[in-house]
Amino acid sequence: MSGQQSSPVYKIALGIEYDGSKYYGWQRQNEVRSVQEKLEKALSQVANEPINVFCAGRTDAGVHGTGQVVHFETTALRKDAAWTLGVNANLPGDIAVRWVKTVPDDFHARFSATARRYRYIIYNHRLRPAVLAKGVTHYYEPLDAERMHRAAQCLLGENDFTSFRAVQCQSRTPWRNVMHINVTRHGPYVVVDIKANAFVHHMVRNIVGSLLEVGAHNQPESWIAELLAARDRTLAAATAKAEGLYLVAVDYPDRFAL
Repeated sequence: MSGQQSSPVYKIALGIEYDGSKYYGWQRQNEVRSVQEKLEKALSQVANEPINVFCAGRTDAGVHGTGQVVHFETTALRKDAAWTLGVNANLPGDIAVRWVKTVPDDFHARFSATARRYRYIIYNHRLRPAVLAKGVTHYYEPLDAERMHRAAQCLLGENDFTSFRAVQCQSRTPWRNVMHINVTRHGPYVVVDIKANAFVHHMVRNIVGSLLEVGAHNQPESWIAELLAARDRTLAAATAKAEGLYLVAVDYPDRFAL
């Protein structure tokens, strides 16, 4: 028998913020830039061993994150500053670690999550923006945010979101539980804030695409409820662009204290 003892393994959770405009999404892919690849590279440098991360939600190309959560396992014992300041020093400027916490063995960034919250930001002005062009979606027709908000309330609760689900979605079921959906105006900005237990592929962007039609008075307020009941993606509006979408928060059971 070998006298060597195996090193203890630590499970670490991180909060991640990123500008997704220059990445082909979260997930690591061959020969294209991904947020996961950049983060794993920086973590591996600090840990001095290969690190694989698991995230709460795999965002698509061009989508941003201010509240993404990841976890990883490592035998490297490091101070919190190493996992924050140290990792940030090795990351590109458009990705940053925001917080760190050691978590118990049964924590999983994706499977332990009880809800995710997204925010979609529309710049509603006749002329396009420049500085924030990759952080908002420009929509030039005047939008009635209150009308959009009223129309969206039919989506609350547990529903079949087939009409707002990407054709290539691989989820076993189209049923999701929406906890809140609010549409508010802040000057030229219209913000759609939606929280659910989970989302089918492109669900937020497909909902926003149809809400834009209601907000521009191209469709009646009742249209969203009609689409939901129809369970037919081809009847709904086009998918809204990726630029305005942010993963802003992930909820976990209180015992994880995240």
